[in-house]
Amino acid sequence: MTLQTTRRSSLVDQVIDQLRGEIAAGVWPLGAKIPPEPALAESLGVGRNTVREAVRALTHSGLLDCRQGDGTYVRATSELSGAVRRRLETAELIEILEVRRGMEVEAARLAAARRTEADLTAIAAAQAERARAFAALDHAGFIEADLAFHMAVVEATHNRVLIELYRDFSDALRASIGTAGVLLRHADVPHEPIADAIKAGDAAAAARATHACLDQILDSTRSVPRPES
Repeated sequence: MTLQTTRRSSLVDQVIDQLRGEIAAGVWPLGAKIPPEPALAESLGVGRNTVREAVRALTHSGLLDCRQGDGTYVRATSELSGAVRRRLETAELIEILEVRRGMEVEAARLAAARRTEADLTAIAAAQAERARAFAALDHAGFIEADLAFHMAVVEATHNRVLIELYRDFSDALRASIGTAGVLLRHADVPHEPIADAIKAGDAAAAARATHACLDQILDSTRSVPRPES
C-alpha cells in the first residue's frame, strides 16, 4: 500500500482517506481485523502517531472498532453505515422493520420496471439459496440469503442513490433480519410473489407482495412477548 500525497490535506487526513478507501474497496471486509499500527505505519511510510490518529478518527466515525488487547476491526463500510448502525442499535425492532418496508416496497416497484435478465438471475439465485437455508435450518445462511435477496431487488432498480443507501443500511439490517429469522423458523414468509411480480414487470404487484411480506414479519414480531428486564 503506497500513500498517495496531496497538497491540501494533512498527513493524518491522507492516511484517513487511504484507510477509508481500503475498507470501501473490500480489502478489509466487514468484521475483518486490520493490520496493527506498526505494519500500517511501515506500509504507508508514516509515523505510528499519524496512524494512531487516523485510526482514532475512523473509530470515532464508526468505521472501526478498537478492542483493547485484541486489535482493531472493521465495524462499517462507510460513515453513513456506521451512523445508521449506531442509531439502529438503540432502535426498536418494529421501527427498523417499518423503515425496511418503506425502502423495499419502492425498490420492488422500481425493480419490476427496470430489471434486466442479469438482475432476474441474481434474484432467483438468492431466492433459491434462501429456500435451501430455511429448509436446512441454517440460521446464519438464511440471514445472509434473505439479505442477498432484498439487495438483489434493490440493485435491480438501477437507482444509484437507493442502492448506496440500502447497502449502508444493510449492515445494520443483519440484526433485524436475524431476529425475524428466528420467527421464520415457525412461519416462513414466502418471497416467490415478489420475485414473480418483478419478473413479470408488474410494478403494482411487486409493491403489494413486498408490502405483504414485511407486514407479515411485522405482525409476527408484534406477537412475540417482550423479554422481562
